[in-house]
Amino acid sequence: MNKEKRNLNASVIITMIFGAACFRFIDIAPNFSPIAGMSLFGAAYLSKKYLALIIPFLALWISNLVLDNIFYAQYYEGFQWFSQPYVFIGFIAIVLMGFGLLKKVSFARVLGASLSASVIFFLISNFGSWLGDPIYTKDFTGLLTAYAAGIPFIFGSGAEPYFFLNGVFGDLFFTGFLFGTFELVKLNFPKLAFAK
Repeated sequence: MNKEKRNLNASVIITMIFGAACFRFIDIAPNFSPIAGMSLFGAAYLSKKYLALIIPFLALWISNLVLDNIFYAQYYEGFQWFSQPYVFIGFIAIVLMGFGLLKKVSFARVLGASLSASVIFFLISNFGSWLGDPIYTKDFTGLLTAYAAGIPFIFGSGAEPYFFLNGVFGDLFFTGFLFGTFELVKLNFPKLAFAK
């Protein structure tokens, strides 16, 4: 693929990632988010690995700036440059997992990566909640309570109703949307020669 086509290819992928990040401004349900979809899509299709980390990271960070300082400003004191570090750690883990699982893109691999991303994000983000939220005791029981809070359909109660289940549905939806849309673009514009 020549340089012009590579640049056009990257531009389409980057636009789709930033477009997906805009869905974070729509409050559909707690944890119904495009983060995993953006991470996996970048890992699968951006030919340079550093771009697969940087571009979704920037989309996540910029959307966090808007969320923290406009939508949720009442919860913070002063301007927030960087909040929720465990969300970003979860994002990085998902991208790294995506590098391994999505070297070749297929329906089964994308589905497996999406479900794996849900588990990874849940484990890391709830671990971060346990560390940072004073409602959880800083022992093994408190950690289990933090995880149980996200899956009340199993444990019967929770601070964030259906947090994990919403995450699974959100990851499947946005991962399917991004990968499916990209396949449609490739079918309709074959001359662009989309490839890594």
